[in-house]
Order: sequence, then structure tokens, then C-alpha cells
Amino acid sequence: MTQQWTLEDGEKLIRYARANIENYLTLGLRLDIPDDLINRFGIKGGAFVTLNKYSILPGNPLRGCIGIILPHYALIETVQNVSISAATEDPRFPKVKYEEMDKILVEISILSIPEKITVTDPLDYEKEVVIGRDGLIISKGHHRGLLLPQVPVEHDRNWTPIQFLEQTCQKAWLAPDAWKDIKNTTVERFTATIFEETEPRGLVRRKEIGE
Repeated sequence: MTQQWTLEDGEKLIRYARANIENYLTLGLRLDIPDDLINRFGIKGGAFVTLNKYSILPGNPLRGCIGIILPHYALIETVQNVSISAATEDPRFPKVKYEEMDKILVEISILSIPEKITVTDPLDYEKEVVIGRDGLIISKGHHRGLLLPQVPVEHDRNWTPIQFLEQTCQKAWLAPDAWKDIKNTTVERFTATIFEETEPRGLVRRKEIGE
């Protein structure tokens, strides 16, 4: 049974993730995890932390995003690790500076356990993949790429399932049509419970995909 996460849970995770990032950027140390968070979020879980630049215009530009897919660690430990990684280790961006945190929104996606999509005809993926519900992981050989469920609809995107498959292949550094090779390419889907700040250090809300 999938764990149900409340808005209060989301607020606690977001507050901790921000404090952890800011502590690391100023002191070079991870923030200790309080006992109440260990007790509440001790269940193993995968999660991604996304940092977005705050903008008054629709859509907030990405500043960093790192995650752990599978539930290898307690959820709060996952958040502890990937929040710092999102700020300092995303190869697409320079490291975040502490001063930037005044203009950055913190977002957390708590992942379900991925499940493999099995088809006999690759075109059947089109009806198996639901935009706005599913995230995708595509693997082939040593290549693996993941896109969160919110990606196909954010920033005025309106991807079809086929476009989502193609973009996930490219994220894995594969040919866009690698998903058609059902013998050698694995396609998995997952869902996510998403929480985000409405403004830097502001209120936290549960994010509904497609808003």
C-alpha cells in the first residue's frame, strides 16, 4: 500500500530541505535530522528535490534537480542527501550560492516504487503512459534516464505519451526512438506526491500536475 503524505508532511520536508541546503552552503555541514522527522519519515523512500528560480511570470526556471529513485534509504535521509546534491552537484548548473536561496523555490517529489510496463507492441505504450500521472524511467544497457510526472506539462509543454517517451530516451542519452526496442529497452513508470513552496521561504502547497 502506498504511503499517503499530508500537507503537514510536505511542509516539514520542505522546511528541512531548505534549512539543510542553507546550512551546507554556509557551514559546509549537513543539518542533523531531528528525532520527530526520523520517526515520521523513517520509512524507506525515493525522492527528488527540485530547485526553481522564483519568477512572477508563469513557470519557474529550473536551477537544479537531483534524486534517488529506489527506496534504499529512509525518506528523510534521501531528502537530506539529494537536497544538497540538487544545490551543488547538478552538472547542468553551477553550484547554488547562499545568496540565491532568497530567490529559489524548493520542491520535493516523493516517488512510488517504479513498475515495469510490459507490452508486445511498442505502440501500446501510448495507452499505457498517462500524462499528468506517470513519471518515466527508460533503461538500455548502461544508460538510464528519468523524467518526473510534472515535466511533460510544465513550462507550457503539452507532450503526448510518445513525446514523453522520446524525451526520456534523450535524457538517457539514447536515440529518441529507443523505446521501440522492447527486447533491449526497459520502460518503467511511477507516480509522485509533490510539494512546493509558493514563494521562497513561503507557504508550502501540494502541487497538482497541470496547474
